[in-house]
Amino acid sequence: MNPPDGGVADDLPGVAPRLRELRRDRGLTLESAAARAGLSPAHLSRLETGRRQPSLPMLLGLARIYGTTVSELLGEMPPERDAIVRGGPIDDALGDGSGGWLYRQAGGSGRAMQALRVHVPHGTESELVRVHPGEEWLYVLDGRLRVVLGETVHDLGVGDSAHFDSLTPHRIAALGRGGASLLFVHTLLQSPAAELCLGPAVRL
Repeated sequence: MNPPDGGVADDLPGVAPRLRELRRDRGLTLESAAARAGLSPAHLSRLETGRRQPSLPMLLGLARIYGTTVSELLGEMPPERDAIVRGGPIDDALGDGSGGWLYRQAGGSGRAMQALRVHVPHGTESELVRVHPGEEWLYVLDGRLRVVLGETVHDLGVGDSAHFDSLTPHRIAALGRGGASLLFVHTLLQSPAAELCLGPAVRL
């Protein structure tokens, strides 16, 4: 049931025109957008004209429908993100005592993809099977790497890559005594599942 109409919502003055503009940009009618959001067309119309103030659940739902964020709906400017990530030798801290898995951030934080440089030591974690939502891409920089996807075994060398759905049971192991180094990109975004994907590791 929609809440009763109230006065003009003046503490979120920029939301109403932004809602209307986004809906029109997406090519949605008032009726179709309201149906997707679980609102009546009359209620959505009141939100778009500023006669009703949207609740946070409404903003979340509308942001999802319009393919944007609540911050954008509220007119907040996203913080500037540094496009450059300076690197260094990934083997600076080998022998750290945490299983030998080491990684250095190779991309910006807080983005939909996380990029890492990873060193996989020989003989650790090779039997641990991981399954979790997301996608993974890796590129071998040094050494030889074994990637097991489901029941299929792939041995990769320098310059080889793999791109797979993380819901496929998978495990990774270095074949050589010196381990293997790789670039690794995943879509887990800072989810707790990221640690399950990488195994024990120390951030360099």
